[in-house]
Amino acid sequence: MAAYDFELVLSRPVFEHELDPLFERTQGYVTVACVRSAAEVTGPGQARCHWDAPSLAAAMIEVIVRVETAVPGVVIRRAEADPLLALREIAERVGRTFESVRMASTGQRGPGGFPPPETHRLWRWSRVAAWYGIADHVLEEAGPTTRAVNGWLALREVVPELAPDPRALVAALTRAVRATA
Repeated sequence: MAAYDFELVLSRPVFEHELDPLFERTQGYVTVACVRSAAEVTGPGQARCHWDAPSLAAAMIEVIVRVETAVPGVVIRRAEADPLLALREIAERVGRTFESVRMASTGQRGPGGFPPPETHRLWRWSRVAAWYGIADHVLEEAGPTTRAVNGWLALREVVPELAPDPRALVAALTRAVRATA
């Protein structure tokens, strides 16, 4: 089994009183920002996930089922397997100090051309990994798996009777990814 990091976009944020059931169903490997009341809801919710599974597809589907079971009314809208990371997380992944990565990000160290942040102080892992010359097997799986899982999420929302069983989706994706590896 491998550890997979990915993000989920939720139909709404998780309320504070829903945190305990979510923690129990995900053993703390899914983190969310929470709100106290409906008055604080300003858009969709986000979940950051770190999950051990035999494949990225298996990890995503298992977490989707667990989150939706733990938090009634929340529907997963989209998955993203190329996470946005802060400089500290990048430093951990590349095996360098925070200061080394910070200096690279500002052009004070390295060959220059460090990828720009996607949002305020968050960088897309695939771009940073490429800049450091790191081959990440999860990123190889991420493209086709994310597209297929997002297609399945859309299909089950629009025409649920046509969406395949999640176990069938995982099996098919696992075969497809292994065939291309």
